[in-house]
Amino acid sequence: MQQRLTEKIKAGERLQAEEAAALWDLDILTLGRLADLVRRRWHPKPMVTYVVDRNLNYTNVCVSGCKFCAFYRPPGNPEGYVMDQTTLEEKLAETVTLGGSGVLLQGGLNPNLGLEYYKDLVKCIRGRFGLHVHGFSPPEIAFLARETKKPLTEILARLMGAGLGSIPGGGAEILVDRVRRAVSPNKCSTQEWLGVMETAHDLGLRTTATMMFGHLETRAERVEHLLRLRHLQDRTGGFTAFIPWSFQPHSTTLGGTSASALEYLKTLAVSRLVLDNFANLQVSWVTQGAKIAQVALSFGANDFGSTMIEENVVAATGVSFRLSREEIVRQIATAGYDVRQRDHLYRAMETGGGRS
Repeated sequence: MQQRLTEKIKAGERLQAEEAAALWDLDILTLGRLADLVRRRWHPKPMVTYVVDRNLNYTNVCVSGCKFCAFYRPPGNPEGYVMDQTTLEEKLAETVTLGGSGVLLQGGLNPNLGLEYYKDLVKCIRGRFGLHVHGFSPPEIAFLARETKKPLTEILARLMGAGLGSIPGGGAEILVDRVRRAVSPNKCSTQEWLGVMETAHDLGLRTTATMMFGHLETRAERVEHLLRLRHLQDRTGGFTAFIPWSFQPHSTTLGGTSASALEYLKTLAVSRLVLDNFANLQVSWVTQGAKIAQVALSFGANDFGSTMIEENVVAATGVSFRLSREEIVRQIATAGYDVRQRDHLYRAMETGGGRS
C-alpha cells in the first residue's frame, strides 16, 4: 500500500478514502516530502504569503455552548459583551494605522442581535474604514437565518450589499455529525455548514475552510472531513485556502491534551495530499508557535496566515503565541522563502515582500 500511495501521489492521481487514511502509516519524513512535492506543483516559486489584519470578536455571548470553547459566555452572564461603537472604531483605526488590509470578523451566536446590527457592523468596517470584511463563519450565518426566518441567499445577499467580502471557515470543527453532536450540540450540522459555503460560493463569495482536530474525532473522521471539503470544491471552486489547527484544551469543558507537533505536521501533510483542488494551505502559528510553523512550510503549507493584531478565542485557552509583522517576515525568510504580503482573497499585494 505504501509504495502504491507514493506512486499515485508522484503521478498526481487522486487519493480515495482508504488510501487517505493509510497516509498516517507513512513515516513523517516521507509524508513531508510528498506533501512538499504537491505544494511545489501548486506554487513552483519558493514564496510564502501572509496577511496583515486583526481578529475582531464583536460579541462573546453565545448559545452554542461548545465544549471546546473558553471564550464564550451564555446570555445573561455578567462577563458577556457586545462591542460598543467607540471601541470598534478605535480598533479599526488602529488596524488601518498598522497597515492592515482587513479584519476577520467573528462572534458568538447571540440571540439579541438582528440582521440590521450585522449590516451596520459591516458597513462601518468597509464603508468608513475601507477594510476588507472576512466575516461571519457558517454557524453565525445559519443561526441568523434561523432567527430571522430568512433564506440563506437573502441573508448573504444583504451582508454582501453592506460590504461583506469573504467568509472565514470557522465552526467546521470536524464535519462529521457524530463529533459535532458531542462537542458542539447546538451548532449547525455538517450539511448546514456545507450548505452555507455552497450558497456563498454560488453568490460569488470566496471562503476559507478549517479543521479543528485532536479532540474526540478519529483519524478516519479527519479524512471524512477532508473529502467533504474536496467534494464541495469540485462543484464550486469557491474555497481559497484550508487551515487545520489543533484543539487547545486548557479552560475548556472538553479538556484533554493537545495534539503533538508531530501529529499537527502529519495532519497538515495529509490535508495537502488529500485536498488536491485547494490552492493554499495555511500554517497555524497561533497554536503551534513560530518554529513548528517554519517546519510546516516543508509539510505542504504555503501561507503563514495573519499577523493577528488582535486574537481572543485561542488566547482564552491560555495559548499566547504572538508574532509581529516584522517577526513573521523574518520567520518566513529564515526558513528560506521569499515573502509576499497578500489580501484576504490570496492575491499578492505590492507591499510587504522581500526578505528580512
